[in-house]
Amino acid sequence: MPAWLQLMIDSFWPLLSAGLIFTVPLTLITFVLGILLGFLVALARLYGPTPLVALVRCYVWLVRGTPLLVQLFLIFYGLPSAGIVLDAFTAAVIGFTLNIGAYSSEIIRATLAAIPKGQWEAAHSIGMSWPQAMRRVILPQAARIAVPPLSNTFISLVKDTSLAAVTVPELFQAAQRLASVTYEPLILYVETALIYLLFSSVLSTLQDRLERRLTHKETREVAL
Repeated sequence: MPAWLQLMIDSFWPLLSAGLIFTVPLTLITFVLGILLGFLVALARLYGPTPLVALVRCYVWLVRGTPLLVQLFLIFYGLPSAGIVLDAFTAAVIGFTLNIGAYSSEIIRATLAAIPKGQWEAAHSIGMSWPQAMRRVILPQAARIAVPPLSNTFISLVKDTSLAAVTVPELFQAAQRLASVTYEPLILYVETALIYLLFSSVLSTLQDRLERRLTHKETREVAL
């Protein structure tokens, strides 16, 4: 067996386990928290008072205008100088959550704004309150529009977690450690890229199935 193939076989489980133990949980936790934050920011942008709108607009502007890596360094290495010390995983969660929250808020805001005003009027005409109209009428329609771009954000997040390698022992940091020992960076980084590709491909398949399911459901509702 070629030496390079043996190296890939020997390193596959250490790399995959790092992805399963750190990369996947980090992705799932930050995506869920980021979507919740993005939803609240989108509601504030659309329906909040002027001071709150200005505040969340500033937040989105700051996050979208600065590199994610700088944000992670600021949280992990910068905050301790202000007396706020966070462990590596918590700092990564906060950094990615704030980043995803800003980007997803724009997606959610656009999808909510795309729902015709007649839907609100119809909901109110049958006695629904604002929260009921939002939950039963507006959000189901907005979700079908938002799924594709939010799914793409989720897939991008899987790859962006490699930026946390400076602090969190996730997949890419595991590859860096192995490369420093074996002196075979090309083989190990190619294998790392293939594992990221595997994760992304699985998520892309799930995204396609979800989109088809929502489209099929919408078609049935229209037919009825």
